[in-house]
Amino acid sequence: MSLVNFITDPFYDEFDRLFDEAFSRRTGGGNGQVARQGNNAPRVFRPTIDVHEDKDKNLVTATFELPGLKKEDVNIDVHNNVLTVSGETKQSEERNEQGYVVKERRYGRFSRSLPIPQGIKPEEIKASLENGVLTVTFPRTSPEQAPKKITVQ
Repeated sequence: MSLVNFITDPFYDEFDRLFDEAFSRRTGGGNGQVARQGNNAPRVFRPTIDVHEDKDKNLVTATFELPGLKKEDVNIDVHNNVLTVSGETKQSEERNEQGYVVKERRYGRFSRSLPIPQGIKPEEIKASLENGVLTVTFPRTSPEQAPKKITVQ
């Protein structure tokens, strides 16, 4: 059984864009989570996530793409069997073009959550951030939930 179902399809991305745009107009510009992309459509900063289960090692690995972020910018919380990765991106760039100074700034907050098995202790969850990729690993099942063999006597 899969822990998380994710749909990554251009059709759904377009739906997300349309809803984000409609919501942004209705609320008067958004709440700081909407960022502009090259096509000038508002987009929510939502990092991609891959979740892999290894039944042999009893391990779940979740990888989050967080380009340009440092570990100080990322928070990982566990509450009610839900692992939440959140953070804030602040990027600023300045360059000179044809006698003008061009400053570009990009700010955004993100939060992604996924369920974890019941009985997993926070100290069993490991996380590392390297080259913009956050890797979080945790046991697939707790030792108490693992099936136990009963011998027939």
